[in-house]
Amino acid sequence: MYKTPSTLRLFGLTLFNGSRGSALDRLLQNERPLRVAFVNAHCVNVAAKDADYRQSLDAADVLLPDGSGIAIAARMSGDRLQQNLNGTDLFPPLCREAAKRGRSLFLLGARPGVAEAVADAARSLAPGLEIAGCLDGYAGLADEDATVRTINESGADILLVALGVPLQELWLQRNAPRLRPGLTMGVGGLFDFYSGRIARAPRTLRALGMEWAWRLAMEPRRMARRYLLGNPAFLLRAARQAVGEARQPRNEEPGGKRLLDLVGALTILTVLAPLLLSLAVAIKATSRGPVLFRQERVGKGGSRFSIFKFRSMYCDAEERRAALLAKSDRKGVCFKVKKDPRVTPVGRFLRRFSLDELPQLLNVVNGEMSLVGPRPALPQEVAAYPSNALERLNAKPGLTGVWQVSGRAEIGFTKMVDMDVAYVRARSSLLDLVLLVLTVKAVIGGRGAY
Repeated sequence: MYKTPSTLRLFGLTLFNGSRGSALDRLLQNERPLRVAFVNAHCVNVAAKDADYRQSLDAADVLLPDGSGIAIAARMSGDRLQQNLNGTDLFPPLCREAAKRGRSLFLLGARPGVAEAVADAARSLAPGLEIAGCLDGYAGLADEDATVRTINESGADILLVALGVPLQELWLQRNAPRLRPGLTMGVGGLFDFYSGRIARAPRTLRALGMEWAWRLAMEPRRMARRYLLGNPAFLLRAARQAVGEARQPRNEEPGGKRLLDLVGALTILTVLAPLLLSLAVAIKATSRGPVLFRQERVGKGGSRFSIFKFRSMYCDAEERRAALLAKSDRKGVCFKVKKDPRVTPVGRFLRRFSLDELPQLLNVVNGEMSLVGPRPALPQEVAAYPSNALERLNAKPGLTGVWQVSGRAEIGFTKMVDMDVAYVRARSSLLDLVLLVLTVKAVIGGRGAY
């Protein structure tokens, strides 16, 4: 007997909340036929407007959490998603496990020829896997009764349907009583990826939860409405849910600050997605090394975390730092050189407009930083702090703050500490909003940016 795993309740839906391995065990159990659907941010938006689609999700046997949006919504409600169970990542292990258990696949959907290409890819992923049949989503669906009959006569154990949301779920629910495969799943754009018709996002972007930005860049016309309008709409729904449940995320500051951080950071990431991708390409094309730079910083209460930045220096920057310490243009603990020879040409542009800091929006989403607060210091800087400067650590570090809008690197260390301590003692949502508005002016002006 299969033991029921933990679940997650979001947007009135009960989502599976487990590892990829436990999900596969659940899907390939032999007790009864299962109808499975994936739920991502777009699905939530569609379900809010389409009652029939919403009912099909409610009636599904298993709902799998798909994408960073669901993980973010869980965090906003004080929960945590164990693993992103999107169909594209689940497909290879599903094929291998199906081959091991002697289960066959039927592929239905997409343009003519695409399902057959996916079948070839599946056989490569899992040698010995049996493909019971393929039908496209055009002529293959012209006669629904004939399609169901073809699937049943194939003897397929698993049916994957790629018709897009909400058509695939509505089709599967409508035909569930007559379909014989023990596992039926709507898999959205999976066929396009594994057929090679659309390139998938680089692994780095996927790891950062930014695959949607890649898809927007690949298909701007088709995806613009879904992401540029859909993502903010989803975040608003997630925020309403979090507020409605009156649950405070664990280890977060009180009040509306965390909500402002999440909605603000994710909205900015959505709007600036094309710019972020362009900057990543420019960095990669003009100097050797990774696009993103990670560095250990000190956060609230002295906790440590890895900060994200666009790489603006050459790869040997840390090795050359010691030789430049005596040339610092800034008095006090913090090191800063106006004409730093370690900075790349693209890096100078990034720093001039503070674009190198944009990846820290991911730190904001992760809860390690806030949109507004004292800048996160290096461990060696904190070790050299005078006692009064330690009060900076009583708040989450921020992407911007009082000293950033007052002149950035032109402000000396002592004055910066005074500004940050004053912010920590007086911080409020209204003050944060004012500082965010002033930040736009400061970035355009460029004062103290180097």
